[in-house]
Amino acid sequence: MRHYEDIAKKVRKKILNMIYRTKSPHIGSSFSIVEILVALYFKILSVSPKSPEAENRDRFILSKGHGCPALYAVLSIKGFISQGCINGFAVNGGTLEHHPTRDIKRGIEVSTGSLGHGLSIGTGMAISAKYDKASYRIFALLSDGEMNEGDVWEAAMFAAHHKLDNLVGIIDYNKIQALGRINEVVNLEPLAQKWSAFGWEVREIDGHNFEEIINTLENIPYGQGKPIVLIAHTVKGKGVSFMENKLLWHYRSPNKEEYTKALKELS
Repeated sequence: MRHYEDIAKKVRKKILNMIYRTKSPHIGSSFSIVEILVALYFKILSVSPKSPEAENRDRFILSKGHGCPALYAVLSIKGFISQGCINGFAVNGGTLEHHPTRDIKRGIEVSTGSLGHGLSIGTGMAISAKYDKASYRIFALLSDGEMNEGDVWEAAMFAAHHKLDNLVGIIDYNKIQALGRINEVVNLEPLAQKWSAFGWEVREIDGHNFEEIINTLENIPYGQGKPIVLIAHTVKGKGVSFMENKLLWHYRSPNKEEYTKALKELS
């Protein structure tokens, strides 16, 4: 798994540089999903920058759109996005915004940012694929705070009812949302049992362990006729010690001293 760990380090450095240069928020939210995205794009997803609009490509939706620096960094290393495009992140007249805007040639399937919509969009894609007898799969990555949105549970009911086993939901369960800890704002537990009761096949994984992530994703679907949800236990700000598990880094960008310290840790 060393190869994937090396990519994850490069991704985190790109995220750090993008956010420091533009004084942008959401570094903690971006760091928590790095391993998940690297596993998807470098092992699991059937996608290629050489044919980004291939009809039978897998579809990935970053429902937690505020974590887009991580997606942009991964797409850059994968070859979908140029470094020049990355340099246009969050600047006037630039190429990439603070939330993803649909651009299939650059590997961005859906415009996201308004939380709760990604799974619903993915459900629509999944049922369309079923009607078309297409083999592509849909992966939607959601935040844990996003579980507060009613749209998520409407999509969960719909997907289970229609037996959409080509749909995979992944929850970035870092236990911290915009205004505080999940269990203090709106407690989600028992989260696994809730998804199971809605008719989904549920797996809980360490969202920073490549072996667990890849082995779990490689073995889907687990049961015919059931959508799949992975509850990925993660750490907000993962990879930089003073950012880990801190609400502060949901919004704050590092100053020069913090940037230098973080870069040293990531190197």
